[in-house]
Amino acid sequence: MLLLLVAIFWGTSYGLTKEALIFTSVLLFIAVRFSLTGLCMAPIVFKEYREGKNKDWKVAIPSGIILSTIFLCEVYGVSQTSASNAAFLISLSVILTAFFEPLINRTKIPSSLLLLAVTSIVGVYCLTNSGQSTLSLNTGDYFILSAAVLRAVMVTVTKRLSEGKDITTSTLTAIQAFIVAVSALILCFITQPFEAVTLPASSHFWLIMVYLVLCCTLFAFYIQNYAIRKISPTKVSLLMGSEPLFGALFAVVWLNESLTLLQMFGGALILTSVLITSVKVSK
Repeated sequence: MLLLLVAIFWGTSYGLTKEALIFTSVLLFIAVRFSLTGLCMAPIVFKEYREGKNKDWKVAIPSGIILSTIFLCEVYGVSQTSASNAAFLISLSVILTAFFEPLINRTKIPSSLLLLAVTSIVGVYCLTNSGQSTLSLNTGDYFILSAAVLRAVMVTVTKRLSEGKDITTSTLTAIQAFIVAVSALILCFITQPFEAVTLPASSHFWLIMVYLVLCCTLFAFYIQNYAIRKISPTKVSLLMGSEPLFGALFAVVWLNESLTLLQMFGGALILTSVLITSVKVSK
């Protein structure tokens, strides 16, 4: 249920990210978002560390490096492609996770879960269909596709590295956030003159940022890291892969957009896959 709430938040994030990028660059946007996330988590992490927890904190570093690459690809991609293309391509991480999990974690994927993953991908394709018979890819689409591959790698690698380790979910989330923030800041100062790196003054930007930090980053990645340690990476990806459905519902309710019959059918496929996955007992 918590993963579905993450999907709802992430479903709203694409449109809001596009709005936020009107006021700043991609790199500074990522740096601000993840710096604030890391700072929010810091007091909890220090408290847990003083209590003798998090002895294996270094296991978070590889997943943090992967996450920083994911967000660079994702945000650059969103800035250069349509929301529908981004939603479909990023959802491919669902099926990619099902292929990576047996390779990286050496676990067997139930055939029923694989079928649900394929059903969800078909649903996302129908939901994001813009009436074109073919999907044309531009540079932004390739960035999003790269992010989808890395998403699948990250959830499987995080599962393997953190399983049985003495590291709390808070520390895992905080270290990942700081690595993303530092990576974005370094690239920001390398690619732009120092005096050109200034924070936006718009209150609209900061309202969007508060929502993205609290709901789409802090809450979402904490729950993702928590869930990965409890259930299979494929199941995690499948539940979070329902975000295009909630993105479409957000567009209908908030932006007064409408859905075609094909898009409604696609949404129904995603919803069916998610409901079956949610009540399925096996991992």
